[in-house]
Amino acid sequence: MLWLIWLLVTIMLASWLGYAMLAERADRSVFMPGALSPGHHQLQPACASCHTDPLGGREVLQDACIKCHGDERRKPFDSHPKTKFQDPRNADRLDNIDALHCTTCHTEHQPGITAGNGLTQPRDLCFHCHRDVAEDRPSHAGMAFTSCASGGCHNFHDNRALYTKFLINHLDEPDLLDVPVVPAREFAGMLDQIIDYPLARYPQRPLGLEDADATFRVVLAHDSNPHEDWAATAHARSGVNCSACHRATAQDGSVVRWINLPDADVCGTCHGLEVERFGKGKHGMKQAAGLPPLQVSEARLPMQEDAAHERLTCNSCHAAHRYDVHYAASEACLRCHADEHTLAYKGSPHQLLWERELRGELPAGSGVSCATCHLPRVDMKASEWLTRITVDHNQGANLAPNSKMIRTTCLHCHGLAFSIDALADRSLVASNFTGRPSVHVRTMDLAAAEAERRATASGKDDDTSMFGF
Repeated sequence: MLWLIWLLVTIMLASWLGYAMLAERADRSVFMPGALSPGHHQLQPACASCHTDPLGGREVLQDACIKCHGDERRKPFDSHPKTKFQDPRNADRLDNIDALHCTTCHTEHQPGITAGNGLTQPRDLCFHCHRDVAEDRPSHAGMAFTSCASGGCHNFHDNRALYTKFLINHLDEPDLLDVPVVPAREFAGMLDQIIDYPLARYPQRPLGLEDADATFRVVLAHDSNPHEDWAATAHARSGVNCSACHRATAQDGSVVRWINLPDADVCGTCHGLEVERFGKGKHGMKQAAGLPPLQVSEARLPMQEDAAHERLTCNSCHAAHRYDVHYAASEACLRCHADEHTLAYKGSPHQLLWERELRGELPAGSGVSCATCHLPRVDMKASEWLTRITVDHNQGANLAPNSKMIRTTCLHCHGLAFSIDALADRSLVASNFTGRPSVHVRTMDLAAAEAERRATASGKDDDTSMFGF
């Protein structure tokens, strides 16, 4: 009798596990061997985001990594792209570490060994390939191999801000540049060149309140005058009427239905690049994975208690109808975030500059909002033949390690030496850069010494491709 009970229990357990593994909408969290890393913890209910084939192995996971991070793992963004190790001249490097697979260094579900940026390799990872570095670069003699990724030093992936030639080109810069201004967005001025923009449906002509084509006035508790809010926006100035967002149309142009609460898919009709990048970051990755939008209470950072139950969508920062980019750039962030760095923004030198810009005392682009640094304006590929300066809505793209902010943000206003020191000073970061760096990184000193050596040697042994000291 006992063996029959055991058999039935085994069959039921196997059936349950089989269903959990193979059924499309089943909860597969039972198979999780450990917690996900901070970068992916939101995807816990969506195992299939990475494990697209329940029976797949390492190659399936690699494909999942490339799907999300592939654009950033190519030159010039990646100092160690896959192609570097596929080069026959570097084949011996693979004997030291399998650099062809992301999971070699970033293994999920192992919280006990997971360090910053999801790294699960020991801190002396660089030693496997660069053990002879001091022979080629005497300045590195005596440096610990656990210090390679210290502030102001090397990043395994995006190391562009620390290449020798780049450092030498930025020697002797002042702490604050003469003209500290971030680049202007180019979307509005390039609509006729953006193939995906439906210019035929929304010809560029200014619209006024009398042009609003909503069939009825929508009055919401938080938005009492949607028509007036709309009339004051860039949407109205660019010819984008109410129906552009609220009316679903068929291919023949006929109205199918009225959409009361447009979602990100509607935003993506015109702002596809921004929506795509939003889905790459922590604010939007759940929604991009087909899950409910991130709820503020799910965040790992300290958050404002009264915002705990809010869910992040495009309209969380760009309030419906008003779409105030100034509000989205700063106040929207302060509405949710309550960590030390964010709270210190109020009254900081950056915030005072931002307030002066909003009052018209400084030119556009000279103030520093939260978005100036964390949603930077970058020259981004919009199509096969067009790039444009746009706001990168992946708020984590230049955040970890924070030296990635140097090119996209800091150098618009500050010299390179100041930027490296400031980002390496944790107390200065916590105070939202109120004061001067108390940390000095030797990076620029080594660059100056290398520049002098090259001048003495008349340019011989000119290693400009890597951090060549």
